[in-house]
Amino acid sequence: MIQPEPQSTGLNSLMTDISNGRIKIPQFQREYVWELKAAAQLLDSIAKGFPIGTFIMWETQEELRSIRNIGNHNLPSTPQGHTTQYILDGQQRITSMYTCFKGLSIERDGKIEDFSEIYIDLYAGDDDEIVTVTLDNQTPERYIKVTDLLYGKMSNLLKIYSETSIDKIDKYKERFTSYQFSLVILRNAPIDVATEVFTRLNVGGKTLTLFEIMVAKTYDHTTGFDLSEKYDELLDELGDNYRTIPASTVLQVISCVLKNDCTRKQILKLDKKEFIASWEPVKKAILAAVNYFISYFRIPVSRILPYDALVVPFAYFFYHHNQRPLDEKRFYLEDFFWRSSLSERYSSGVESKLGQDLKRIDQILIGNLPSYDYEVNVTPQRIIEQGEFSTGRSFIKAILALFASFEPKSFADGAKVHIDNAWLQIATSKNYHHFFPKAYLKGKEDEFYINHIANITIVDGFLNKQVIRAKAPSKYMGDFKKRNAQVDDVMKTHLIDLNDFGVWDDDYELFFQKRAEKISEELSRRLIVQAKAI
Repeated sequence: MIQPEPQSTGLNSLMTDISNGRIKIPQFQREYVWELKAAAQLLDSIAKGFPIGTFIMWETQEELRSIRNIGNHNLPSTPQGHTTQYILDGQQRITSMYTCFKGLSIERDGKIEDFSEIYIDLYAGDDDEIVTVTLDNQTPERYIKVTDLLYGKMSNLLKIYSETSIDKIDKYKERFTSYQFSLVILRNAPIDVATEVFTRLNVGGKTLTLFEIMVAKTYDHTTGFDLSEKYDELLDELGDNYRTIPASTVLQVISCVLKNDCTRKQILKLDKKEFIASWEPVKKAILAAVNYFISYFRIPVSRILPYDALVVPFAYFFYHHNQRPLDEKRFYLEDFFWRSSLSERYSSGVESKLGQDLKRIDQILIGNLPSYDYEVNVTPQRIIEQGEFSTGRSFIKAILALFASFEPKSFADGAKVHIDNAWLQIATSKNYHHFFPKAYLKGKEDEFYINHIANITIVDGFLNKQVIRAKAPSKYMGDFKKRNAQVDDVMKTHLIDLNDFGVWDDDYELFFQKRAEKISEELSRRLIVQAKAI
């Protein structure tokens, strides 16, 4: 059991430990936000001998990514062979004291605050405000800067202040330098315990993410490894259309590659050196997986990838298979992708299911078709029953991915439709067009059947909002047919047969049934028929 150790320390010792790099602010702490007035009130409490709360420190030999600067003052690295004390609670107070006692300036929001402009009022009584930022310019000898009080030469002070004021200066200096600050030291606790302590101390404040913890844990000053920067670089390489891949997914990939397990507990236990060594090959595998989604599955943007978690098994595959599969592995991967997506597999219990699926990927890697202990229903009836259009569901995203795989073309001129991540965040996106417009069907059909995946096509925003609007399909498609002789072929890239789906008769019931059947047919073609696993 970890037992915290209560201690006390004086001002000089506390300031020296910060200046020497022994005390650090971990990256997961929020930025310094206290203003000059709040810092002055803290010093006023010290000058009066009031308690200012306990500072809680985590002492460890782990080197974390830390905020190394306070104001404009560069702090050195922790001396070789020494432990570091990371501030878990009291960062705002300690930073305030350091900036005030060192007379630092801090720039925030384009404004510079000079923390040397905090004064002791030598005329104040014990019940008055002793430390202030407001001066009476008529009596300058009434005030002394805190920095001058602590570090000023007495010979210079004697030239300015009366004997009574010098006595006050000595009194307040003694109060500051003799004040005992209360500390609780958490020694050699693992990082997950330290961050849990931080989270509990900051109830109602910031809850640390697993990524923030791992950024702190894996930081390496010697090699310059900074997970936060590496993740940003990865997103830049993924580009705008796949930069929504979350940091948690990247951590899962690394943990699966190293330990075949991606639970939070396992990720926190990952060895720092192994983690850093794995970064470049894992990054390469993630990029290969995303490239495979784009080039083979023809899913151009991450918004219609059914699950971000799909990156994990596919990156795991490419980590162990550093080239594009050209044999039966290609079909087994395709089957795996659609089964996972259409069964809504990762909607719950993601970590355990990823662990199970790594075994399936291991089978694919050696050229075997894995068995599955769950079935996938892609009948027209299921598509009808489960097809209410919502971009938050993997089943719907899988069908949108199917639509995108046909590289849909513009009704107007046959040009490839531009699909953009920024347009696909919500179901009302301008890329999503109800083939039988909602306004046209209003009052004729139930809302469920109007706003249904079987009625959705992916089009250019201008076409949707400015040209089609609320027109009947027979009307607007008739107009397109006059301008585009290839419109019949174009509509097949949307899984719509103009001559067989009741379009020219504006028969929505026939269109709806035929489109559901076509979607079912295409999804079935992507699944390998196999016996149910025993």
